[in-house]
Amino acid sequence: MADGPPGVPPSGSPRPGPPRTLPPRTDAGGELSPLRSASGGSACSSRDNSAERDPPGLARTAPAAGIMKDGSRQRPLQKKKTVSFSTMPSNRKLSSTAACISFMLEGCEMKKVRSNSRMYSRFFVLDPDLRFMHWEPSKKDSDKARIEIKSVKEVRVGKKTPVLRSNGLSDQFPDECAFSIIYGDNYESLDLVASSADVVNAWVMGLRYLASYGKHTLEETPEAGRPNPRTSWVSSVFDIADLEKEGRIPVSRAVQLIRALNPGMKAATIELKFKELQKAASERLGEEVSCEVFGEAYCELCTRPEVFFLLVQFSSNKEYMGLKDLMIFLEAEQGMEGVTEEMCMEIISKYEPSKEGREKSYLAIDGFTRYLLSADCSIFDPQHRQVCQDMNQPLSHYFISSAHGACLAEDSCFWGGSTSDIGGYVAALKAGCRSLELVVCDGPSGEPVVGAGARLAFSRVVGAVAEYAFEASEFPLILCLSVHCCCAQQRVVAEHLRKTFGDKLYLVPPNPNEVYLPSPERLKRCILIQGRKLLPSCQSSEGDVSDDEETSELGLQLGEEDREQPRHRRVLCRELSDLVSLCQMVSFQGFEASRRGQHYWEVCSFSEVEAGRYANEEPEDFVAYNKRFLSRVYPSPMRIDASNMNPQDFWKCGCQMVAMNYQTPGLMMDLNAGWFRQNGGCGYVLRPAIMRDEVSYFSANTRDAFPGISAQLLHLKIISGQNLPKPKGSGAKGDVVEPYVCAEMHGIPADCAEKRTKTVLQSGDNPIFEETLEFQVNLPELAILRFMVLDDDYIGDEFIAQYTIPFECLQMGYRHVPLQSLSGETLPNATLFVHVAITNRRGGGKAHRRGLSGRKGRRMREYTSTKATGIKAIDEVFRTATQPLREATDLRENMQVPRMLWSPSRSCVA
Repeated sequence: MADGPPGVPPSGSPRPGPPRTLPPRTDAGGELSPLRSASGGSACSSRDNSAERDPPGLARTAPAAGIMKDGSRQRPLQKKKTVSFSTMPSNRKLSSTAACISFMLEGCEMKKVRSNSRMYSRFFVLDPDLRFMHWEPSKKDSDKARIEIKSVKEVRVGKKTPVLRSNGLSDQFPDECAFSIIYGDNYESLDLVASSADVVNAWVMGLRYLASYGKHTLEETPEAGRPNPRTSWVSSVFDIADLEKEGRIPVSRAVQLIRALNPGMKAATIELKFKELQKAASERLGEEVSCEVFGEAYCELCTRPEVFFLLVQFSSNKEYMGLKDLMIFLEAEQGMEGVTEEMCMEIISKYEPSKEGREKSYLAIDGFTRYLLSADCSIFDPQHRQVCQDMNQPLSHYFISSAHGACLAEDSCFWGGSTSDIGGYVAALKAGCRSLELVVCDGPSGEPVVGAGARLAFSRVVGAVAEYAFEASEFPLILCLSVHCCCAQQRVVAEHLRKTFGDKLYLVPPNPNEVYLPSPERLKRCILIQGRKLLPSCQSSEGDVSDDEETSELGLQLGEEDREQPRHRRVLCRELSDLVSLCQMVSFQGFEASRRGQHYWEVCSFSEVEAGRYANEEPEDFVAYNKRFLSRVYPSPMRIDASNMNPQDFWKCGCQMVAMNYQTPGLMMDLNAGWFRQNGGCGYVLRPAIMRDEVSYFSANTRDAFPGISAQLLHLKIISGQNLPKPKGSGAKGDVVEPYVCAEMHGIPADCAEKRTKTVLQSGDNPIFEETLEFQVNLPELAILRFMVLDDDYIGDEFIAQYTIPFECLQMGYRHVPLQSLSGETLPNATLFVHVAITNRRGGGKAHRRGLSGRKGRRMREYTSTKATGIKAIDEVFRTATQPLREATDLRENMQVPRMLWSPSRSCVA
């Protein structure tokens, strides 16, 4: 075997025996401390280091929260504290195979599952000679209550045998706490249930390692004669920092160096670790640290056990990944297609810090951790960072990012300016807003102003709009004018618009022979004016138009004098009317009247209350209406605190423009911001085909699965958190938080759900959750997933972080979630480590990713394929299954109805 067992000390070091026989040393607290391995210990030490500390135990699962009905998050009725039941001490950290073997030599209690579905508690231990594992007490002879390591054929994680999958046991313990040892010529199975996933990982890693390398003695391994590559790299880093070449560097420089290698780690944590290791090594506590202490501190602090277990799982039981291992990981787990050795070489050269690793083309634990934390492994699909949808559909076929401009002027101080500033409008445009409202009123000296209270000069506002209109997106900007000024100042408004926007103003009259609005692609870099227009029969320079929607939208924002005036009609000048082309505002007369007489270029505005009534009482008609016409929903005037409505309530009905108060952070703005990320942040998102096709039928309020469509199952494993800050409003708390993760699925009513993990007690900044949450998603094109990290032991404020992502943007495999603050700002180095898998409810396997029909190009049908094992007899048997698999895929795809083409006469989706 070319590669020997990792974790071997350099030549000249004493040959380590079984870790149990080595003399233990005490740490700072006087307690016995496990020995460290060469790969995870001192960078400069010649002492034997054979084990690391085990990861903290995991707590019991807390009950999930309830189902959401209105999009809001439901807190559990009671906060239930959880108690750890792991057999591992909370201060131990397993980060090497030697540490796992050390843990196995100490032994632990696990449950042995028999074929009659009964479980018995037994103490399992690895023999000192590393040849057998045995358990006690047992009624069997001692020779029978053991397994010879060399007889182990396979170690399976999870419920992968008939015994563990039996109905009597499947719900009694989580999948990650079970594993099976397949051994002997008859492939018998020893089925075990551990107290935590960490215990499972330790035994699985150790057994796989011994099964691969157990036949080699330490002297026979090819790697035994040279230092561990990680050791050499850490030594070289220390040497660079050792400017005086004295073998010691100042503590402050050492802390700075480790923080540079592991951003986000607190200086106090590093300093404490230095003191602990200096005391344990009987070194003099001082202002300098040795190379040995620096290396041990780095490896203990910067080795994440959950990442290390993952690396070993895919690395042929070595402590690094070769090119073939990395290719398998990227293809099988990360779902990447067309992976080549050149791609893997590029990843290694980019992320592997050690020179030896780059030269020999392998990825060790530090490089693997860096890769997983990089943007290349983000949970957000990178192809959605650019415009990836078909932008040649009619304008009415898109959701359009919209701002409620009446509040942008009132609260522009939120964006860092005074109430006389224009920061709110600029910030909204930079965030990708494509429908912006301007409330225009009479101003002093004949100059109109924007806003009923802030009184921003109209000329300044349109100047800022012209400057930033196409900074975030080239697609059309809709400027919704709500005009409440005299005709003289209306003419000034028209003059400012023409002068400022110039040829960007779209003034082409609509073609009455067409039936749909132009596409965003056709209207690129155009500004559309949405407003009232004089009737064709009006030949004078002024005329009366309806004023119902505008005054209703402003509501309490107008002065007392304005509210006393009749608001049903107002005078509009010809110059302003002529600027309105494709977005002519009209009053809504009902769905039947709209079908008979509304033109495609006419737009209706709905109050939040009115739109909510239509969504509840006539959801099918509302969806059908929005297939041809643009609709805009604005917040209720009763929201005097500028709070936001739930945009999902109206997106599910096809409403294109749901006006949001951009300056008010929270759940609703998180949904809005997350939703519009999925098409390159351009402000336009193509609606699902069921909301575009004239022959399709859809009820927005369906609470059941769709007939003929397989629901998708999201398996979301929350593994760990990194560098979690404490809640901002909890000033009286210490630095330790007790976090839990709440995952919320937003979409149609049938998809809305909320689930949470257990609480991790006294976790510090890097809690381990290791818990799987499952969601059924019936209409993924409208689904949004929101991560919330909360503090279960809070004072004043429970919120830690959040991240919101459309379901269609999720990447499969092991991913890091970049956490954000309540206002949407990225929190430095704060992440969640998760595993994402999506399957079809029926038949399992890879999900058919509906919702990609809007992307450019035609998507090819995906067929299940088989890979050669190298064993001729097996390959011949499975080769015959290729054609039946293709036929089955064709049958399934043809039976499914991706666009749900139901006749309106059918009532199966009510």
